[in-house]
Amino acid sequence: MSIRALWIISQEKGESGKVRFSRRYPTVESRASRLGRGSYVPVPEDSALLRPLLTDLGLTDPEKPFVEARDGCSRLHRTAALELVLEGRQGAGAALWPVLAISQGGLILACLPLVEAPPGPRPPLPSLASVSQGFSLLAGLQAFLSGSGAGKAEVESRLALLPAALMQACPLGTPLETPQLCQPLPPPTVPLAGPQKQPAWKPGVHRGRALVSVAVSEQVRSMQYGNRARTDLWDVYGTVTCKCDLEGVLPTVTVTLSLPPNGSPLQDILAHPCVSSLDSSLLTASSVDESDGSAFSGPYKFPFSPPLEPFHLCFYTSQVPVPPILGSYQLREEGSQLKITVNLKLHESVRNGFEYCEAHLPFFNRGQLTNTDLRVTSGQLEVAREKSLLVWVLGQKFPKSREVSLGGSVSFSGAGSLGPVDPLCTELTAYIKLYFRIPDVTLSGCSVDQHSVQVYSSVKPRITTSRELISSEYYIWNSTGEAPVSSGPMRL
Repeated sequence: MSIRALWIISQEKGESGKVRFSRRYPTVESRASRLGRGSYVPVPEDSALLRPLLTDLGLTDPEKPFVEARDGCSRLHRTAALELVLEGRQGAGAALWPVLAISQGGLILACLPLVEAPPGPRPPLPSLASVSQGFSLLAGLQAFLSGSGAGKAEVESRLALLPAALMQACPLGTPLETPQLCQPLPPPTVPLAGPQKQPAWKPGVHRGRALVSVAVSEQVRSMQYGNRARTDLWDVYGTVTCKCDLEGVLPTVTVTLSLPPNGSPLQDILAHPCVSSLDSSLLTASSVDESDGSAFSGPYKFPFSPPLEPFHLCFYTSQVPVPPILGSYQLREEGSQLKITVNLKLHESVRNGFEYCEAHLPFFNRGQLTNTDLRVTSGQLEVAREKSLLVWVLGQKFPKSREVSLGGSVSFSGAGSLGPVDPLCTELTAYIKLYFRIPDVTLSGCSVDQHSVQVYSSVKPRITTSRELISSEYYIWNSTGEAPVSSGPMRL
């Protein structure tokens, strides 16, 4: 549902028509070319379109009330959409269709919607959503230009504001919220020094309070086996998310990521397209290459002109020396019971302050939990018998020793009864999955100082920064049973 082209034409009595404004959308035109194939008719120049359009509307040659191309019996007249035969393009299928047009007070508003249909017989107009949307856009433009009895001078001033209005109402040829066109536009902000052109990817500008928000979020994955025959693995990948509410066409922001002296260098950096330049050392750091100790450790500068919506400034990975929580899990069968022993230790380099921390112990292919005799040194234990699941709620802090344990036994109703089933977790193949979030911490040490964020805009914004560490696919496998073997960049 897009628009290929748009025209605003003035036509006074006794005068020839004049194109006052036109806009074409190359990306939509490229789609029209692919859809039309051999029957594709390109959008003509303004001068080539003007006379056929006025002729079809009956606004030229008042001495000739009958025009064969318009009024002949061989043409099926459609009131909603015009078919313009352009000079020099009278071949079969060379007509421009469907051209929508409405007129009021000496102004003619016309547009050419994109027909998203394969070549062949023309589809009925009611089936084309782009036709309805095109008329809605023209009605909104009409209300914006000549609504409320606007005089000639007022129409001229609104024509000057039309490019900015279309960037908001029809970005890249796709109409959005066309009724807002009838509302007056807010006064333009004072432009920065030098000419600035509105980019195609930024259809509007921000109006309101200036704010820059930068958030660093790292996720850590882990596969721990507690068995010398298998290597423990983990990795860290981070995302920097920005939201910049800044006035002006192209405000510039520079965000600097920094690491502490013992931080882990960032690798595999992938930046958003709005970033204008990057140091080559940032782009060449890869986790695939063998580390030679000379990896670039920052600072990592990202200059960019932000889009209006929140966006991911960059993604990265980091090879950290240890995972945040080390664990061991032992599960043994003794008669009709399972003996459980779990030990978890928070690494000394990680801040002991969680928003939440839970350890889930699911049991599969054994039926429902019937009896539990378990003890924990910290936190609370919740039992979901129907799901055969133990939830160990560790709370917001580990004890001073940074170690916690769980031990005891559980019994089940039997494999033949109802209960969760998993084809992987048979016999003693079992795992613990950790869920946690630690605010104001990243495992690599990456952070953004709000004083290092540079903003070049007409208004000084409020700057906020944050960071967090979140678990993702964090598994500790039973060391006495079989376990799937994974691969990763870091080993213990």
